[in-house]
Amino acid sequence: MISMWQELSDSLRAGDTRGLARSISLVENEQDGYMEFLQALPAGNTPILGITGPPGAGKSTLTDALIGEFVKAGKKVAVLCIDPSSPFNLGALLGDRIRMSQWYNHPDVFIRSLANRGNLGGLHPMIIEITEIMKATPFDHIIIETVGIGQSEIEIAGLADITVVVLVPEAGDEIQTMKAGLMEIADIFVVNKSDRPDAELFVRNLRQMLSPVYHRQQREIPVIKTVASEASGVPELMEAILHQDGVQSGERKVYLLTRKAWQMLQRIRMKDFDIQDIRSRLEEKMKGGDFNLVRFVNEVAASKNDR
Repeated sequence: MISMWQELSDSLRAGDTRGLARSISLVENEQDGYMEFLQALPAGNTPILGITGPPGAGKSTLTDALIGEFVKAGKKVAVLCIDPSSPFNLGALLGDRIRMSQWYNHPDVFIRSLANRGNLGGLHPMIIEITEIMKATPFDHIIIETVGIGQSEIEIAGLADITVVVLVPEAGDEIQTMKAGLMEIADIFVVNKSDRPDAELFVRNLRQMLSPVYHRQQREIPVIKTVASEASGVPELMEAILHQDGVQSGERKVYLLTRKAWQMLQRIRMKDFDIQDIRSRLEEKMKGGDFNLVRFVNEVAASKNDR
């Protein structure tokens, strides 16, 4: 087993995509020895670009166009596409490889689709570990496309060095109800499908809403118009992304690492809880009537603490 992990580690350094794919699968499934493998990986500083926004905003099409821009600039790009899982069987239709099919066999592009496995933040539960693997390879950029966000699902901000929030002009009414958290996680806003009616009005309203954020953060957040299906505005978006690479503060870096450490510790603490065991115990409790969820959760937690 040790020689297998060592072989995979060597293949990552050499940029072997087959070794990368296998490493992700083994870590995703928590194969014996994966923690030691992760701890032995070299430190990587590859910037992580998070692309998020409501469903239907065109995130996958925009990601596809961005890949093209990076490749034209001679950059190697790794892409993680997160798809939603069924809340019942945790299965998912991993469709991003179809939408980005032109890059599937490109030597400078690696695309991996992952199911979010019901994770509320729109990301895969092992996303931090998987990105650490990818940072150990000679890619120039890592792109993570999320499932899509609600008002509080802003987990991507704790993972990405640069967060791009994608919106469409039709979100005019929606944006009025957005919480401040969503407005503040963005390093760049993209108004996609900007050839649609009222796009200019939407952009003006968005910039007006961002004025208090500009004042608090003492920086201007770019708002870029794109038509991703035609690659319009995508070169400007890439320039904004490359500019952001150089303006991340030390405080922001500490925040990102703290969030990652906290999420990993949270998942490690949850390892002792088996969902099937919880389900069996819950079904048993419900037979007795007078079921109280909070009381049940406290009883399960107490039983683990007693061990």
